[in-house]
Amino acid sequence: MDDDNAAHSPGNDDATPYARLTPDTVLDAVAGLGMVPSGHLLALNSYENRVYQIGIDDATAGGAFVVAKFYRPQRWSDATILEEHAFALELAAQEIPIVPPLALSPPGSTAPTTLHNHAGYRFALFERRGGRAPELTQPEHLQWLGRFLARMHQVGGAQRFAHRPRLTTQRLGHDSLAFLRQCGLVSPEVENNYFDAAERVMEAVENQFEACGPQREIRLHGDCHPGNILWTDAGPHFVDLDDCMQGPAIQDLWMLLSGDRTHMEGQLRELMHGYRDFADFDPLELHLVESLRALRLIHYSAWLARRWHDPAFPQHFPWFNTPRYWEDQMVTLREQLERLQQAPLSLES
Repeated sequence: MDDDNAAHSPGNDDATPYARLTPDTVLDAVAGLGMVPSGHLLALNSYENRVYQIGIDDATAGGAFVVAKFYRPQRWSDATILEEHAFALELAAQEIPIVPPLALSPPGSTAPTTLHNHAGYRFALFERRGGRAPELTQPEHLQWLGRFLARMHQVGGAQRFAHRPRLTTQRLGHDSLAFLRQCGLVSPEVENNYFDAAERVMEAVENQFEACGPQREIRLHGDCHPGNILWTDAGPHFVDLDDCMQGPAIQDLWMLLSGDRTHMEGQLRELMHGYRDFADFDPLELHLVESLRALRLIHYSAWLARRWHDPAFPQHFPWFNTPRYWEDQMVTLREQLERLQQAPLSLES
């Protein structure tokens, strides 16, 4: 999800950021790196960026496919994107199953790079790697994921990001609410009640973070939900480091938990069974699970609002910007406040 706080309006240059990204532009970008596209072009599921599977005829890609990711203009700086790429390559070098960008030298250049430019768009190429969704009801899948996340976090803790964002209540929570207050998209019928619930939740979140005290921050995947994990017979691999950030380890673990409290605690124990084979885990971070869930709820609404003038968003999220959506969010936040007042998840069986 995006962290850009700039207001978007129909008159802004970035209101339709991909209007010029035609199929010919995509294929020309790949051809400009010395590859020979076959003409096969398939848009993959992505809203923040634009991602395509592209057929390649020549031997540079094994006569198969590559995946091209075109970054949303004006979101990240070059330095921030390159730091994402460097982290992915660092993980891959340690044989952690991540899909890193390809380092390629454009024709006429002898310096390979992972970030390229064409027609005003920045993009990167990746190997195509398939897979299916992980079965998070299977203990062995959870243990496997726990081991790989622990190895990722071991690498992530070796140094800090210089350009990527930090996980903070200000960035994900307060800044998101500030944008929602001024964007004009919250339905007037529920506006007061929604913001009242959100502010109460943020007060509880701040109290929880303060009670936990300073946490060790490491380089994280940042958006480690099941949709960013692909499973094969050889095990899982992680994709999409677009939201990698600096923060506590629990951020990469809590989104793999679902169901009621009993189910989540069972899943957590299986994750930790694998995780602790390779890394230590501070149980105090479990106090942050519901706070992180609350921040994600608020940030998600702000992300949709920030992107509402991109034509793809009304098309794919037609339920947003309706009274029903904001009523449901208000109810969800009130329920989340109750969860914030409960004891944290336990690792004890």
